[in-house]
Amino acid sequence: MKILLNLSFVGTAYCGWQSQKNGKSVQEALTRAANELFGTPCDVTGCSRTDSGVHANKYCVTVSPKGDTEITVPTEKIPRALNTFLPDDISVSSAKIVDDDFHPRYNAVAKEYIYKIYTRQERDAFLAGRVWFYPKKLDVEKMKLAAEKFLGKHDFSAFMAQGSKITDCERRVFSSEITVDGDMLTFRVEADGFLYNMVRIMVGTLVDVGTGRFSPDDITAIIEGKDRSKAGTTAPAEGLYLNNVKY
Repeated sequence: MKILLNLSFVGTAYCGWQSQKNGKSVQEALTRAANELFGTPCDVTGCSRTDSGVHANKYCVTVSPKGDTEITVPTEKIPRALNTFLPDDISVSSAKIVDDDFHPRYNAVAKEYIYKIYTRQERDAFLAGRVWFYPKKLDVEKMKLAAEKFLGKHDFSAFMAQGSKITDCERRVFSSEITVDGDMLTFRVEADGFLYNMVRIMVGTLVDVGTGRFSPDDITAIIEGKDRSKAGTTAPAEGLYLNNVKY
């Protein structure tokens, strides 16, 4: 039996989704909760890796109790039941039964990320760890033009962290836009997949457009150059959110 969960989490206190030896992870917390609820060890598989400090509005994960354990908790009550075993910064919002061959990562056809930049001169204590605090003037209109340059299918080698072992760097970006609400600037991007640190490098490059280091037209040349050193800085993890996963 395999259960698909949607959950959200604030990643500030975690070393990312995947269980690691050097710190606590979201996967570790959810596995512990599932084992407790179902009374048996469970396989817990996520839809994506996330870096330390990255958040999620919608993260998809499958839970499979091992052995012949009979699930007595009604599916619609699993979210509330799991939440009683989870810390306050992780929450399950829905659950449904899926086929045994369903994989939350490989069955995904698109993922959407958002990145939040807070541009007010004074920091907001309630946003600490959840946005990139950037109290400098940005040319948002140029950033909007630059964001459109990411659309389509490209080799995004220039927007992948150095040292990554990925060899196929082509990804198709379905949407890429910047919106502004007061002092909050939000970059929203949807693609059929993402490279390691791809969104954070996109954001760092867009901010460099906003400061005048790059022009919007430079984005095309950076993509075509396939050289990480020619793109912008890597934006901090704290402003990044996995926002949606489509199957």
